[in-house]
Amino acid sequence: MAIDFTLAPEHEEIRKRVRAFIQGTVIPAMDEVQEGDRDAYLRTIFHLRSLAQEQGLWLPHMPKEWGGMGLGHVELAMVQSEAAKTRIGPWVLNCQAPDEGNMHTLLHWANDEQKEKYLRPLLEGRQMSCFAMTEPEVAGSDPTLIRTEAVQDGDEWIINGHKWFISNARRANFAILIARTEKDVPEGSRGANTAFLIDLPNPGWNDVREVETMHGSTGHSEIVIKDLRVPSSAILGGRGNGHRLGQYRLGPARLAHCMRWISQAETALDMMVDRALNRYSHGSLLAEKQGIQWMIADSAMELYQCKLMVLHAASKIDKGEDFRTEVSMAKHFVANSLNRIIDRAIQVHGALGYSTDTPLAHMFQHARWARFADGADEIHQMRIAERTIAAYQATGSTSAATGDLPL
Repeated sequence: MAIDFTLAPEHEEIRKRVRAFIQGTVIPAMDEVQEGDRDAYLRTIFHLRSLAQEQGLWLPHMPKEWGGMGLGHVELAMVQSEAAKTRIGPWVLNCQAPDEGNMHTLLHWANDEQKEKYLRPLLEGRQMSCFAMTEPEVAGSDPTLIRTEAVQDGDEWIINGHKWFISNARRANFAILIARTEKDVPEGSRGANTAFLIDLPNPGWNDVREVETMHGSTGHSEIVIKDLRVPSSAILGGRGNGHRLGQYRLGPARLAHCMRWISQAETALDMMVDRALNRYSHGSLLAEKQGIQWMIADSAMELYQCKLMVLHAASKIDKGEDFRTEVSMAKHFVANSLNRIIDRAIQVHGALGYSTDTPLAHMFQHARWARFADGADEIHQMRIAERTIAAYQATGSTSAATGDLPL
């Protein structure tokens, strides 16, 4: 079995164009925006989005027939990693979370009418969306416990419940909402939930607050849903398919996060090495000190592993193979490596790294979120262990659970 990570010439050309656009246009343009000038910030982003469309760098993750670049997941990895060199890069290319995952979900699960109403405006950059699943009363890592309830009333459904940490909710034009519809299914069953498309604003959708987090009070809303009425036509993917839909969405979305996190980890490693080469202390440069060299080496080895895991998992998705174990492994490993590499970079920078004079402190705040977003570390470890045990029981070998590679 040949393993070749060389990009086709046309994809290498795309990678170079994305890099040039991000480094030469996006980052300089955003550097010109004065902090706190919201109007200038928005004007600049919308201008950059129009440039991305003109240059054919729009929707790298979507099929060409829907206005995208038609890239597979392996090719998408290199685009996402280049775009994420700046925080707003994926947004400029319209491949940012949570819209990216919702686009995939709508493309796969929505009927034609729903695609025209909800998917097309997302693709054209005219609307934004959110995915409302997590609840404060039950473990977010176990969606079979969801308490938000939808009760049928003729040709309508009445929804009541409580959601929180709903990213992008305050900016969203619609939500994909997961609610329990099947009362005769035991709690814990995977066939109890249904997905609904909710137009926003809606009198039954009450935005209570944006939850304050380590990186501030923006982006993650608490929502109380009270007697929210939707027609049966708002059901996405059929009754009882909410869990399947959610898992379908989360697999590629987790890997897309990993692609962006790799970019952040590489930025931190670059900064670590640059600092080590330019800081003199106790008779030599930091780069000449063994303790610093070990931190650089550990970070380089971890980043190498991250890249290989993401590329292999992406290749399995592209081939239509079962990718669940590989994506779980990648999500767990990349999230933890991101935290460790940024932490080492801060350490090498000393007090400067702890300050906000460099981006490292802000990067570290965001990185801590990675270890529980889209599945906590421990949930992924549990699933990986279950599949490893199952592989051994089925074949007498754990090989199928460790990448199923020819070695």
